[in-house]
Amino acid sequence: MSFLSLPPADQGDEEWRALVENAEQTLGYLPNYLRLYSLHPEAYQAWRGLASSIFGQMDERRYELVTVAAARRIRSSYCSLAHGKILAEKFHTPDEVTGFYRGDDPGPLDDVDRAVVDLADKVAADATSVTRADVERLRDLGLSDRDILDVILAAAARCFFAKVTDAAGVLPDAAFHGLDPELRQTLTVGRPIEPA
Repeated sequence: MSFLSLPPADQGDEEWRALVENAEQTLGYLPNYLRLYSLHPEAYQAWRGLASSIFGQMDERRYELVTVAAARRIRSSYCSLAHGKILAEKFHTPDEVTGFYRGDDPGPLDDVDRAVVDLADKVAADATSVTRADVERLRDLGLSDRDILDVILAAAARCFFAKVTDAAGVLPDAAFHGLDPELRQTLTVGRPIEPA
């Protein structure tokens, strides 16, 4: 599940134990990424604060599109599965998410969505490849500079989280086996899902 020796996730201070308990109650299982961060709860709390500050300022669907685009580029199965699942449950069908994730059918993505996904992909692949034209494209589509910065922040933050879990050898949770089979296969772009 990880290359690192992980302590029991419910060790730590009261705040950390409450967070772990809440995750178990909400999801019905303890996510593997929380097991990893049990080695350094302060880092997870800092990540959570950063992610909340970004997420709280963005349209939820846009945040999920940006997150999935960045995760796809850096081959993070864990983040692709987690956020592709949200897209498929709250905003699109599994077939629609599969189609635009593969790039063979933009389906429900409009011009703004495509421009946002393209920027997130560039940020994750090579941030120095982002040009003034990429920013102007989004401005021309009606996004403010704050909106554009939020896309950049969400993509860059996703790279941090995904690279930490992948570098530590953390596998996506076995619960992802319950996803639509084609969607699950499409979103598994890096490390395999933990055996059930």
